[in-house]
Amino acid sequence: MKVYGRITVFPIMPSRISRLYELAYNLWWSWHPEARELYSSLDPELWEQVGHNPVRFLSEAEPQKLEQAATNSQYLERYDSVINDFDHYMHPRQDETWFSQNYPHLQDKTIAYFSAEFGLHESLPIYSGGLGILSGDHCKEASDLGLPFVGVGFLYPQGYFIQHVTRDGVQEALYDKLHFSEAPATPAVGPDGNEVVISVDLPGRRIYAKVWKLMVGRVPLYLMDTDVDPNAPHDRELSARLYAGDREMRISQEIVLGIGGVRALRALGISPAAWHLNEGHAAFLSLERCRELVAQGLTFHEAREVVTANSLFTTHTPVPAGNDTFNYDLVDKYFSSYWSLLKLNRDQFMEVAREDHGWGSTYGMTVLALKLTGQHNGVSKLHGAVSRKMWQFLWPGLDVDEVPIDYITNGVHTFSWIAPEINALFRRYLDPDWGRYVDDPAFWDKRIDMLPDDELWKVHATRKELLINYARERLKQQHLRLGEGSLQIDEFEQFLDPNAFIIGFARRFATYKRAALLFRDLERLKRLLNNPERPVQIVFAGKAHPADDPGKALIEQIYRASRSPEFKGKIVFLENYDIDMARYLVSGTDLWLNTPIRPYEASGTSGQKAALNGQPNCSILDGWWAEGFNGENGWAIGEEREYHDQEIQAEADSIALYRLLEEEVVPSFFERGESGVPHRWVGTMKEAIRTCTPQYSMRRMVKEYTQRYYVPEIEQSVQVGENSYEEVRALATWKERVQKYWDGVQLYVQGQREGQLSLGEGITVKAWVRLNNLAPEDISVELVYGETRDELAIPQHTIPMEYSKREQDGAYRFEAHLQPEDSGSIAYNVRVVPTHPLLKGKYEMGLIRWA
Repeated sequence: MKVYGRITVFPIMPSRISRLYELAYNLWWSWHPEARELYSSLDPELWEQVGHNPVRFLSEAEPQKLEQAATNSQYLERYDSVINDFDHYMHPRQDETWFSQNYPHLQDKTIAYFSAEFGLHESLPIYSGGLGILSGDHCKEASDLGLPFVGVGFLYPQGYFIQHVTRDGVQEALYDKLHFSEAPATPAVGPDGNEVVISVDLPGRRIYAKVWKLMVGRVPLYLMDTDVDPNAPHDRELSARLYAGDREMRISQEIVLGIGGVRALRALGISPAAWHLNEGHAAFLSLERCRELVAQGLTFHEAREVVTANSLFTTHTPVPAGNDTFNYDLVDKYFSSYWSLLKLNRDQFMEVAREDHGWGSTYGMTVLALKLTGQHNGVSKLHGAVSRKMWQFLWPGLDVDEVPIDYITNGVHTFSWIAPEINALFRRYLDPDWGRYVDDPAFWDKRIDMLPDDELWKVHATRKELLINYARERLKQQHLRLGEGSLQIDEFEQFLDPNAFIIGFARRFATYKRAALLFRDLERLKRLLNNPERPVQIVFAGKAHPADDPGKALIEQIYRASRSPEFKGKIVFLENYDIDMARYLVSGTDLWLNTPIRPYEASGTSGQKAALNGQPNCSILDGWWAEGFNGENGWAIGEEREYHDQEIQAEADSIALYRLLEEEVVPSFFERGESGVPHRWVGTMKEAIRTCTPQYSMRRMVKEYTQRYYVPEIEQSVQVGENSYEEVRALATWKERVQKYWDGVQLYVQGQREGQLSLGEGITVKAWVRLNNLAPEDISVELVYGETRDELAIPQHTIPMEYSKREQDGAYRFEAHLQPEDSGSIAYNVRVVPTHPLLKGKYEMGLIRWA
């Protein structure tokens, strides 16, 4: 018979097969362990080969495997359980989620979250590091809590690079194109049922982007792809790779992300009530929102008030070099036809994001984001302070502590990162439904001692064995590729001793993270690693950006050390760090090491994942660890201070690290009871779990964003839209008037006093203000005082000064009584700031006049 076509008849009912596919296309499986097990149990070997990707797995699964499953009652029972869990998760009762219980009146509003990368699962390589992992975890927790949330980003067909390390330790970057038929993504469709394709204008051409939809549980994530007709070949490459290309490529990508992202949401029929910019890459979205409002008849200043009222900007970068800026000639090239749509001229457009340097001015994406959003935050307490100092110049005259940049410390999505064995342990000893209490410190305070030391230690030993087996297999694969012989490959079976103390260091190989800090004193390191009674081993993993030569040099240094006779088998470098490898490392090593240059680590989350799995941290007091360390849940390297000389800082930190490892950490690990359990070490593990699991959970973090930012922004969004933006127009007109006359405001003070006061004694301070066409109700006059340190005054207290009368010369008089409540040296001064009932913050305009 001549073959005309072929079909496969599946023994499992078609409805069951379709539900498997439905589940595969929802990223819910990426954090539901039973769902992952549902696929992998059909064919474990194939599951590994396809990178734990259920879409690809189903397309390649052999029919006989499904036939066997159809007659396996145990498998079908598991199948039914997972599908029931999935259905219940996707369609909860109306009042079942945290958001619906607390904000039932806001469920029809939408929060839009923009990020350049999303780290959801290793099968979707559109992330490079912590920023992407945070974005992915944010979406997952938004889904868990039932937020009306959508994500917007890029679907990079070539993703971030695959890392190969040569025989000499040189990092090579390879790119493998993502096949959308194998990804859990479907074309996004608009209200008309058609696939959504948006366009943006670039110099001399228009480019198009197809929008893809991924379901992250209940949260839709919309990702744009420019590899479509009718784009020219170089434009089709625009979204090919994450963080690749020159400055023109970068500005083009950020135009598509920001401007194109807004247009994608409009085409999908989505009108967000709150907007969250995760880092400055998406800052152009605020310009696009302004353009839309100007087209409706508002001025740019009025449109800016509308946009800032319901938008939040989160900065992640504590060093100036990490914030994108563009030269004016590049901005001229890409926006010369755009600023007229905002009813602005060139100088006005540049001024919106002007960032001055010693050699000239640039167009700053972080400046643009700060100026066109109403709320701003860093990602840890220390990073908030660093950010206020970095961007203080945008609010001249303000003390650094008053700069309106707050912080919310990052967290991790618990069920994406907890090891299955630790999860089972918690269910057995803490509560079968312990996940309900993830962010409740009282639960962990009360229950942590219910974990038997020997059971926690046994589970940790299991995870350690899994990591060792995984690492040996990865090393064998790497060196087979490099053409090594069977004798060399067999060596890897002896690498990593389960009885040794294993340190984990895995993160981006940026130079400020100082991966090689332990190598500053090689003799001391040799003694530490080659002690036969207390053996120590280190596992390294991480990628350097392809253009970061110093970062690649660090990889080469560590790799060469790992192959040297002194450290062979004691130091291991695993290539191609990804989410899959991270799961093994954060649950299988004994200690998590982090050695950044303080204060360059904005937050960091890998250590939070390690602590969740009972792994103590040993870290510089930077990022989240500056808050998380309590003296008993891990170890702090060095002092809580900054240095002027990074070489001196590295020397001091390395000495402190060696001392900690030699005198405290390693001895604690090898101190064993009669049963062989290191009870003191397990106590540190429990303390890490108790303190870090709730406080650094993504659930705590997303709730905090919701309560402090999203809900107020949604409410403001409703308010500003009333009566055809009547209040917004009035505020914009008032601001323009204040800006026009502010330079002419003059302040004089009477009541200066030097010397001493007795406790309980006070002084009256008077101030006169010449307002230059402004009115007393346009300003707030404040008496500010605080203690003095190193000849500097620290503003700690503010007393509003009351308007008393207008003098004959036209000046307005204000008065206040200063009576300190505590003894000590204090200083005081008087300042004037603009005030209006519709201002979102006292310092929103960045205007201030000191006496």
